[in-house]
Amino acid sequence: MSDATQLYAIAIGSNRPHGQFGRPAGVVEAAIARLDEEFGLFDASPIVLNAAHGGAGRDFANAVALVQSDLDPPQMLRCLKAIEREFGRRPGRRWGPRVLDLDVALWSGGKFRSRRLTVPHPQLARRSFVLQPLAAIAPGWEVGALNVRHLAFRHARRAPNSP
Repeated sequence: MSDATQLYAIAIGSNRPHGQFGRPAGVVEAAIARLDEEFGLFDASPIVLNAAHGGAGRDFANAVALVQSDLDPPQMLRCLKAIEREFGRRPGRRWGPRVLDLDVALWSGGKFRSRRLTVPHPQLARRSFVLQPLAAIAPGWEVGALNVRHLAFRHARRAPNSP
């Protein structure tokens, strides 16, 4: 662990029901509560419903949570993957249906790159299902030369009917 507390933007998604938490929106709510329990929640966006793309099947419920932690990005990723497993996530096909998906979208430490993790998330600027909720709680967070609000606006203007 590092000594400095960092702020992380965690993208949350679900498109499969859970025996305890119900529909995907309930899974996302439970995941936000679990992140609060694990890290201390700084803020969480409203939950948005989005059409599935690729081979994912059912529509998704998505949100973004801001959490504070002294974990470095690889440690954070390991913790998020453990939470996914707690919720019943099993290895499967890429882009397939999932009970819970947790991704590090941003962190206050700036850029990070390893074999397993790149922050900011490499697809962030193309994902309205992350940008929209993130803009609701952290519109001024800078991602390179632009902020989240600007990225969300650009994405909406470029492709108003895309994810």
